[in-house]
Amino acid sequence: MEIAASEFKAKCLNLMDQVAQTHEPLTITKHGVPVAKLVPVEKESAPLFGYLRDSVKVNGDLLGPIDEAWDADA
Repeated sequence: MEIAASEFKAKCLNLMDQVAQTHEPLTITKHGVPVAKLVPVEKESAPLFGYLRDSVKVNGDLLGPIDEAWDADA
């Protein structure tokens, strides 16, 4: 979609909302020559590294022996 700079100036806020909803870029022209492009901002995905940080709570010693006999020990 293309629009003249003078028309963009008059309808800027509505055009920004339209681009955000439709996710279609808008080319702004001066005398028919493209000079700028309005594009929607895409949400950034959460980084995978460290995603589960602070989501697990450790109670007690994880590496030490336990006091119960297992069937596998027999």
